[in-house]
Amino acid sequence: MSHRALHLAARPDGTPKDSDFEMHVSESAALAEGQIRVAVKFLSIDPAMRVWMSEQKSYWPPVGLGEVMRSAGIGEIVESRNEKFPVGAWVSGMTGAQDELVSDGKGMQRFDASRLPHPGWALSVFGATGLTAYFGLLEIGAAKAGEVVVISAASGAVGSAAVQIARNLGCRVIGIAGGPQKCAYVKDELGADAVIDYKNEKVSEKLRGYCPDGIDVYFDNVGGEILDAVLKRLRLKARIVLCGGISQYNAGSDVRGPVNYLSLISARARMEGFVIIDYLHRSAEALAVMAPWAQAGKLGSKLDIVHGLDHFAEALRRLYDGKNFGKQLVKI
Repeated sequence: MSHRALHLAARPDGTPKDSDFEMHVSESAALAEGQIRVAVKFLSIDPAMRVWMSEQKSYWPPVGLGEVMRSAGIGEIVESRNEKFPVGAWVSGMTGAQDELVSDGKGMQRFDASRLPHPGWALSVFGATGLTAYFGLLEIGAAKAGEVVVISAASGAVGSAAVQIARNLGCRVIGIAGGPQKCAYVKDELGADAVIDYKNEKVSEKLRGYCPDGIDVYFDNVGGEILDAVLKRLRLKARIVLCGGISQYNAGSDVRGPVNYLSLISARARMEGFVIIDYLHRSAEALAVMAPWAQAGKLGSKLDIVHGLDHFAEALRRLYDGKNFGKQLVKI
């Protein structure tokens, strides 16, 4: 058997290129006692990967040149010398961008793929994506019924989960997305009260109309001009949840910070960043709340799947080009 793994070959300059990665093919390693072999089926493609590929300080160390590209994934156990992980079981964890993983099981979580509409849900609404939306809204944003919640990148993986969770909490939800198709999805399928098309509408003007009394919670996935527009519309004691800043990840030395940050003073507002790894020990708590919503049809996940490990870089670029629609995955 052969093992294919995608290694980081170069630090990207701007948007990641195919040449920033290199495919390595080797013989599959034999299992030692206590190990398992996972046939990786799907990889999670996340905006933060661009940060991991650089040398900038982050919550995780950079991926080293020549190392397997870091990626969360799910797969099926095809060989086992560990009684806790039988053959046929599905697991999720940091598999790396490769078609198989030999592991002692540390960091791997078993899940029942047969109970999900699609196995990819374990990387989306029932994975780190959904948990990010849940804890971002409830712990950092402290969103409550009746409040006005604005969510950027609302048709994306985390954004779409956040729209549905905020709606289930009883909030008034304003989504921001790019293009008529994505905006229709956010309003008609996810249930947002209103949607702003940032590609074809002026965000500041639309926020003034949809949020005449201000914004209580802003879930920020993009940063840049949209963050600045929201900062001008904050209600007293508003909370800004800094989840990501995809508009700035490829900016290099031209990263732009918020211009209207002084609005935080007059609104006595709070802007706080967070990373989901700080909340993973509370996953069961969130899933216990979200599972009934999913069973009732009030929480779902749209998957955008690119086929083939060879197309990993292409899938990653889709995030920064705004081409992805829902949770971006690579099917091995």
